[in-house]
Amino acid sequence: MEKIINDFIKFNEVEAIAIGGSSAAQTSDNISDIDVYVFVNKEISVPLREEIVKKYSSNYEVGGEYFGAGDEFFVDKLNRQLDVMYWNVDWFNSVVQNVWEKHYPSNGYTTCFLYTLKNFQILYDKSGWLKSLQEQLNTPYPPELKQNIIKRNLMLMKDKPFASYYEQIEKALTRNDFVSVNHRISAFLASYFDVIFALNETLHPGEKRLMNYAKENINSLLKEPHEDTLKILDNMVNSLYKIL
Repeated sequence: MEKIINDFIKFNEVEAIAIGGSSAAQTSDNISDIDVYVFVNKEISVPLREEIVKKYSSNYEVGGEYFGAGDEFFVDKLNRQLDVMYWNVDWFNSVVQNVWEKHYPSNGYTTCFLYTLKNFQILYDKSGWLKSLQEQLNTPYPPELKQNIIKRNLMLMKDKPFASYYEQIEKALTRNDFVSVNHRISAFLASYFDVIFALNETLHPGEKRLMNYAKENINSLLKEPHEDTLKILDNMVNSLYKIL
């Protein structure tokens, strides 16, 4: 790992490097990859990235920008997969500012990037920028952000007068359109968990292992759509209102 990180540090474009994801949060298992975040002030070309990757891997994908700039490769000597993401410094600054300072909510997953930042294991920080950004999260959870997340996502779940997730699921069930049902249930759950973490003034850990945080019987919701689907959704919304 040290050799790989040192190879990336040689690029002038690199401002900071950190390990994140389940490895940094100490929730990884034997099938987890290692998430490496390379913060850059401008793009590193794909051929230069490939020169590094092929030194350590016989099985890799470089430049497959399906989820943003990133490379995935199996490190032969580590017997582990690395997922390297290249994040622009200015973009990441704006993400933190928009959520933590301006209190903008999202349709689910509002504070996921902040959770990632807070749990970073910083390996390289040329000017101390990443550490300084990380320290901004040592302040109390902003009350306005909490209220904005709750308001927006409750509206999306059921409170909107038109086209709430609940209404869309109800219509899809009537049509027996189970692909649409599952798509909208996923969106409903994204907002549901965003509300849960905001209520507890806790940063959102992302889409994995969320069942550990749910007290409702979500397992039954995720089975083949049935006559109790809407009842379960109603109970979930009503439980949130009881807490509020």
